[in-house]
Amino acid sequence: MSLYEKIVNGEEKVSLVGLGYVGMPIAVSFAKKIKVVGFDLNAKKIELYKSGIDPTNEVGDEVIKNTTVEFTADETKLREAKFHIVAVPTPVNDDHTPDLTPVEGASTIVGRNLTKGSIVVYESTVYPGVTEDICIPILERESGLKCGVDFKVGYSPERINPGDKVHRLETIVKIVSGMDEESLEEIANVYELVVEAGVHRAESIKVAEAAKVIENSQRDINIAFMNELSIIFNKMGIDTQSVLKAAGTKWNFLKFYPGLVGGHCIGVDPYYLTYKAEQLGYHSQIILSGRRINDDMGKYVAESVVKNLIKADLPIKNAKVAILGFTFKENCPDTRNTKIIDIYKELKEYGITATVADPAADADEAEHLYGMKFVDISTIKDCDAVILAVAHEQFKSLTQADFDKMFKSVENNKKVLVDIKGLLDRKEYEAAGYNYWRL
Repeated sequence: MSLYEKIVNGEEKVSLVGLGYVGMPIAVSFAKKIKVVGFDLNAKKIELYKSGIDPTNEVGDEVIKNTTVEFTADETKLREAKFHIVAVPTPVNDDHTPDLTPVEGASTIVGRNLTKGSIVVYESTVYPGVTEDICIPILERESGLKCGVDFKVGYSPERINPGDKVHRLETIVKIVSGMDEESLEEIANVYELVVEAGVHRAESIKVAEAAKVIENSQRDINIAFMNELSIIFNKMGIDTQSVLKAAGTKWNFLKFYPGLVGGHCIGVDPYYLTYKAEQLGYHSQIILSGRRINDDMGKYVAESVVKNLIKADLPIKNAKVAILGFTFKENCPDTRNTKIIDIYKELKEYGITATVADPAADADEAEHLYGMKFVDISTIKDCDAVILAVAHEQFKSLTQADFDKMFKSVENNKKVLVDIKGLLDRKEYEAAGYNYWRL
């Protein structure tokens, strides 16, 4: 009997190693069909899950309360599973080199608890070669087992989009790969239990790793182009959003928009690819050029705020500025690698300490990562400038009257309103006399 058949029959379990924005929804989805062990080193997070609380907001408290996932911070529980899915983050260091510490640590833990006949599948974004050249040796060293003989390995890149309730694990085609034909079929069969959109069998693990890393690199480059256009058009006095709306009427125009590119995927993955390329003697031109543009956008926004304060004849030092939104994207509590912090830090260089409000963000995470403390949006008043930074649903209902309450009681042309995501009606605010600016 195959491992897949044993899993379906309830004789074997699947484990998820890493229960964040990616791993937890996968665990919950599989638990609807089979037995699942959900492991994470963060005991506090595990207790929240056990209490029926979803800190990620990806599936919701009700789903967590009713799931059959066996949540645990005890790594020895992994010995009860034969099919392990590793879904830990792969960030970059300050010098933009890959930080493989989480995936190496997860491999060490899985290796310590690996049993004969197991399959280990990695979902973390990596450069081609990491699974076979770095992870397998760790698994072998820690387990004392031989890969290809005692256990098999595969790679299936995550495509979950945090905060997106439409494109979910079940509805996105899943790339799967294995070290040989047998492992490929087993892995494909297991994922087909939950992925309604079907799976794509990649030719090799390296092909699957490469496919993942270019998906976000392509998006990053396209957004960089939009950001560069925004900088050019702002100098020309042309509204970028209006240009894109007009150009978008052509059937083959790609509808990307300018913005801050943060998070743990698009703002990170290109560096994994260029790092490996440089090891092989090739220095990226297009990919890193796009990265430089996107990495500088927070600074550009802050400088634009300062220029508009000057335009409004307002003092810069100690100007009162509020930032609405701090997460890396809308409707998601995740603050990791948010580019809003770049705006905050750059404003500080000008002697401006901004107030930040974000009702959707993980406040504990933001304080731990950045020393950032949020205020309630209702307390924001007497501002010289307000930056609408993230397109949270909570912010989409804000009216001109709501913004008026946030500003000092001065003429509207003294009120600097920066709308990074283009959520507001430009004509309405300009007609009202606001000093309005957007990417």
